[in-house]
Amino acid sequence: MKFEHAVQIAGWILQWNGEGLSAQNTQGNSQTTESNENQTNGTTQEASELTLAKILGLAAVDAINPCALAVLTLMLIAILTYNPKNKRNVLLAGLAFTASVFIIYLFYGLVIIRFFQLVQLLTSIRLLLYKILGIAAILLGLLNIKDFIRYKPGGLLTEMPLSWRPKAKKLISGITSPAGAFILGAFVTIFLLPCTIGPYVIAGGILSVLELFDTIPWLILYNAIFVLPMIAITLIVYAGIAKVEDVSDWKTRNIRYIHAVAGTIMFLLGLGMVLGLI
Repeated sequence: MKFEHAVQIAGWILQWNGEGLSAQNTQGNSQTTESNENQTNGTTQEASELTLAKILGLAAVDAINPCALAVLTLMLIAILTYNPKNKRNVLLAGLAFTASVFIIYLFYGLVIIRFFQLVQLLTSIRLLLYKILGIAAILLGLLNIKDFIRYKPGGLLTEMPLSWRPKAKKLISGITSPAGAFILGAFVTIFLLPCTIGPYVIAGGILSVLELFDTIPWLILYNAIFVLPMIAITLIVYAGIAKVEDVSDWKTRNIRYIHAVAGTIMFLLGLGMVLGLI
């Protein structure tokens, strides 16, 4: 029914014509709208907090990856062997290597996310994607736990393949300057991918629901955590707190426990995703 006349009195709108009368409480409608907005904002904030927890967990697993630490220590050893008294060179080379890995991995992240966004154009795949990523996290966690129980160098998706190691070592041995370390960082990411790509792919799948530009802060956070041990090792060696050989020996002695920690985090994260707990 259409009304020709209306007047608002104390939050009420009265409408009338020759056929009838209508009364609407605008204050109630406003409260309902406000309630809906608060509920939406709360849901968005909760989803954001859950995403942060998942990204931090995946980044932490990637950060303690043995092969990334091994490559950095080999490079620092090569530089120290070339010029053992120049500690400043070690600092600059370590930071240059880290910066290069950070930049290249940021690019990889955008490619991974864009791939998932294209896949999610198919609605049926989009609905299954989250569960698939959870299952992948569980499997990756189990592979790391397997390396803790029965360690074998070059484990599938957990360490650099043994066949790649001589090539990587030969490439690293020729580095003698910060500029060379930066270039090495870009090339060596290819060797790092088999043992670091798992958590990154899962993170990319989680972030793919956002607009591509909006994922950049998340990728920056992820990669900042990923390269944190590289920065720490560089500073420890530069400050003389430990020799680079000591760092390498520590990694070798504790590699099984590193896999145990990484595997446990990945398994629990994946289990929570599959069960709908996170």
